[in-house]
Amino acid sequence: MRAWRLPAWKTDPELVEVDQPRPGPGQVVIRIGGAGACHSDLHLMREFGAGALPWGPPFTLGRENAGWVHETGAGVTQLAVGTLVAVHGPWGCGMCLRCLAGLDTYCENPAAAPVPGGGGGLGLDGGMAEFMLIPDARHLVPLPEGLDPVTAAPLTEAALTPYHAVRRSWGKLPPGSTAVVIGAGGLGHLAVQILKSTTAARIVAVDTRAEALELAERAGADLVVPAGDRAADMIRGATGGRGADAIFDCVGSDKTLALGVAVGRMLGDLTIIGLGGGAVPVSFFGVPYEMSVQSTYWGSRPELVEVLDLAARNLLHASTTVFPLAEALEA
Repeated sequence: MRAWRLPAWKTDPELVEVDQPRPGPGQVVIRIGGAGACHSDLHLMREFGAGALPWGPPFTLGRENAGWVHETGAGVTQLAVGTLVAVHGPWGCGMCLRCLAGLDTYCENPAAAPVPGGGGGLGLDGGMAEFMLIPDARHLVPLPEGLDPVTAAPLTEAALTPYHAVRRSWGKLPPGSTAVVIGAGGLGHLAVQILKSTTAARIVAVDTRAEALELAERAGADLVVPAGDRAADMIRGATGGRGADAIFDCVGSDKTLALGVAVGRMLGDLTIIGLGGGAVPVSFFGVPYEMSVQSTYWGSRPELVEVLDLAARNLLHASTTVFPLAEALEA
């Protein structure tokens, strides 16, 4: 089969011919119908080096994947060949309390995982290929009726990541509350839709690009704010001076985190989603009283089921451009 393999750190992947995988006991091979190109793929290609992660090349890229069950190994009885499935991308040990709850992202025994802290497209072969080996059938979620693999693939990370972040702040987003999404790109435009479909909050989107703000408006934002010196004042003005109850920073730079603190309400949440490399000083007077500041990583398997349900009911839709496998590098 053809696969986009990353041969070494700080190189471009190469489209090569490799052996088609065969499943062992408890394993599944899927035929790929869609694989999302994630910004993390650029980090793998451009930024990381030897020793940066507990695993490394060579491996096939692609961490957002969906397709059809192609072949099952011994003991796999719950998935028939031809079943439409999405892949829950992080693969933990499967036995710790976090993994048993579907939170493989936070596996507490990474030494027993297929690769520590990784998964398909992250140390192990991902979905930028014609077929993909899934090491445990539990990592597959059947697609609800109405969803196809091309539609579902980017939802497995680009929607699941902000969904997990928003879900943990649901209790702070009743009627009368305000949620701010900083960065209205791949994850951000989905965060806006998630907030719109699962909370009663007023939604504010911030970005530097006019086209991103237009996308956020189409996604359901109540107010769009150009990033810049006036952004904090505009957001505080829209909230009557109280500030936002929850801020979801899909960028994570020093500037965006500073904006999050500046517009945060006491007792609010500031959740760092983006990998912009920024930091925010947390001190007694550094953030609003009882503001919680946290980072999140991806989401759980049960949450992926919920994301796919929202998408199947037309409440969640990723804005995408489709490329054939041969043009993955261009994507």
